[in-house]
This record gives sequence, C-alpha cells and structure tokens, in this order.
Amino acid sequence: MIARRLLPVIAVAACMVFLRPVVAQTAPVTVYCSALAQWCEIMRQAFETKTGIKALMTVKSTGETLAQLRAEAGNPRADIWWAGTSDPHLEAAKSGLTQVYKSPALDKLQPWARRQAELSDYKSVGIYAGTIGIVWHRDNLKKKNLPEPKCWADLVKPAYKDEIQMSNPGTSGTSYLILATLMQIMGEDKAFEYLKALNKNVNQYPRSGAAPMHAVVQGESVLAVTFVFAAIGEAASGAPVAAISPCEGTGYEIGSMSIINGAKNLEGAKAWYEFALTPEAQATGVKGRSYQIPSHLDAPLPPGTPRLEDVKLIDYDFKRFGAPGTSKQLIARFERDILSQPK
Repeated sequence: MIARRLLPVIAVAACMVFLRPVVAQTAPVTVYCSALAQWCEIMRQAFETKTGIKALMTVKSTGETLAQLRAEAGNPRADIWWAGTSDPHLEAAKSGLTQVYKSPALDKLQPWARRQAELSDYKSVGIYAGTIGIVWHRDNLKKKNLPEPKCWADLVKPAYKDEIQMSNPGTSGTSYLILATLMQIMGEDKAFEYLKALNKNVNQYPRSGAAPMHAVVQGESVLAVTFVFAAIGEAASGAPVAAISPCEGTGYEIGSMSIINGAKNLEGAKAWYEFALTPEAQATGVKGRSYQIPSHLDAPLPPGTPRLEDVKLIDYDFKRFGAPGTSKQLIARFERDILSQPK
C-alpha cells in the first residue's frame, strides 16, 4: 500500500528530472540585431511563434555592435549577432569574438552566402545580400531643379552642395562598405581626394546606416548614399524615392549572422541561427521594408530587387576589408582627413 502511494510521487519526480533540460533549452536567447528596427521586431515575433523560445533583442548599427562585442569579450551579454554588413562580422571572427558553427542548411544557400562562411572559418554565414547605390527623393530633386545622378563622379558637382547624406563609417557598416567600395574603384589616395570633394556636398554623417534613407523620405535630405534595397522598400510603401547603381560600378554587402563566443545560451543561439536560414524567416524582410536578396535558394526574391548578376559590381575584397587592421586604419584616416576638416 505504501509503495502504491509513493508511485505518483516517484512519477512526478521523474518528470521533473526529464523536464529540466527542456527548460534550460527554452531559456531566452539574447540577440544583437543590426537590421532595420522594424525587421528586427518582425523576426523576433516570428522566431518566438515558430520555436516557443523567447528572444531578447537589442538593435544597434553594425559598427556599434562590433564595438560592444569587443567591450564584452570574456563576458558576453548576448548569444547571437544577426544582420549587418559582412566586413564587421569577418572582423569579429578574426578577433575571436564569434565561434565556429556549421549549419546543416549550408548546402541550401547561395554561393556568396557559403563563401562568407568559408572566409570566416565558419564563424559567420550570409543571410542576405544588398548593393550600394545613390538614392533620392524624386519630388524634391525636381523642385530644386537638380539632375538625376548616374555616377559616383556626379555627386561631387557643386549643384549638390549640402544635399547629400551618408552615415559615419566609424559606427555604420553601411558607410564603411561605401568607403571600401570607393577605395577599390579609385585606389586609397584618390578615394580620399574624392571624399574630400564629396564632403562639401554632405549635410550630415549620422551614426546609423538607416538614417540617410530616412532623411530622404522625410525630406531632410534630397539624396543619400546607401543601400538600393532601402529605396526599393520605401518606394513599395508609396514614398517618391528612386535609386541607381553608379555607372563606375559598386560594392555589395553580404548581410551576415554570427554566434557570439562564450554565448550563455548556445542552444538558443543555434535555434535562432537555423530559423534565420529558412525561406520562411528570410521572407519576413519585405514586411520590414528590407528588400535584400535572401541567401536561401528557395526564398523568394523581393519584388523590384535586382539580382547581383544584374548589377555592375566590383570584385569586392571581403578578406582585405574584413581584416581588423584595415578597418581601424581607414576609419582613423576618415576621421582625420574628412570629419575634422572644415567644409
């Protein structure tokens, strides 16, 4: 009789033992997000709905996130870094800030996404791609009787004085990509000569890569140098904006994802990683006005977004410009030669 009474107690205790690993696996995962804030939130909700795992999210620009990872090295506060340009993700990988993870989905990704994984020694992976271009507000350009730009060379013309905005490469992965693109087209010294001339026409260097597009939509700037997909997303929502890839050629990003070295919730990080590589997750970008090219071969291409092969691209040197020493040197020179100089 006593044994029978003890059976339910033993059963409950056994269940509790078996439940403990499940509870540990479903602890909240902390995500650093370097995409547009609205897309970050959409992804958070989609992940929680799909997996049942709670996600705690911080939204920061790519450069700011890299700086935070450096500051938190040895005691990380996040588990995974999702989105943002490839160069800082590669820099984080080479600096030991992120860890190796090979997804079973690698074979289902675009070649450029797999190449990002290989370059990082599998500490990162490509989740989307996007090209740099020139964007403008059609109505305001017409109102000010300004010509539509076609090339990088057009942006330094006196007609565009104080009408252009681009972000700060010290905090923005977008602008660092622009800086690296110009260097590969022109060479370093000529690129900085160009940037000095462009500086006369730039009205502001905000910290965030998303800010220049927002400024154009709000009428605070007529033109911006940023990602083409940003203009496509805004145009799809009804904004009178247009974009072009410069005639000399342009650079492109491989938006990336990396698991942080020393992640406290490694299983949660892997769950986010695998979800983010699915066609379902990558299709959420359109809902967040992010019209990048998805990395999964089965994910739909957003309407109006050109494929990489349809754009005149430079042979972007991800290895060189993702090296820690390169970015430090170039950002220091930009701050010295451009930001500190009078217009």
